[in-house]
Amino acid sequence: MDRFTRIYSIAIGVVVIGALAVWIASAWKPQVWELDQVLEADPLVSSYPYRFRVVSFENGVATISTPRSFDVPAYRFLAIIHPNLTNKADNDPQVIAAQQELIDHQKRAQGLILAQAQVESVEWQLDTQWLAARGISVSPTP
Repeated sequence: MDRFTRIYSIAIGVVVIGALAVWIASAWKPQVWELDQVLEADPLVSSYPYRFRVVSFENGVATISTPRSFDVPAYRFLAIIHPNLTNKADNDPQVIAAQQELIDHQKRAQGLILAQAQVESVEWQLDTQWLAARGISVSPTP
């Protein structure tokens, strides 16, 4: 191997190792995995049709995914997991019961995460990927 090829190979190797190190550092989130495991281990939270996930944890703040926000009303999400609610009015008892079930599961997920010693607060993040995979596009609020 001539000198140029050797230097070129070493430089490419350094770049590849550096890129790999950056990728591993950005994907390596053991605290997020531990908190997410708390949600998965709870029979009530894990039995709900939507999987609440811890998506980040920084400075004592855990961010949990949610299928609803002001941009995506609960009834749009509920019609996906409960197709029988599709054409029901907002004040229909079945819709109200499904909304309460969602609230109960969100509160349970929040309580489980807040019970962890390292967590000071919880924020919610709309799960746009989950919604998009089910045909709901989300426009950010201006």
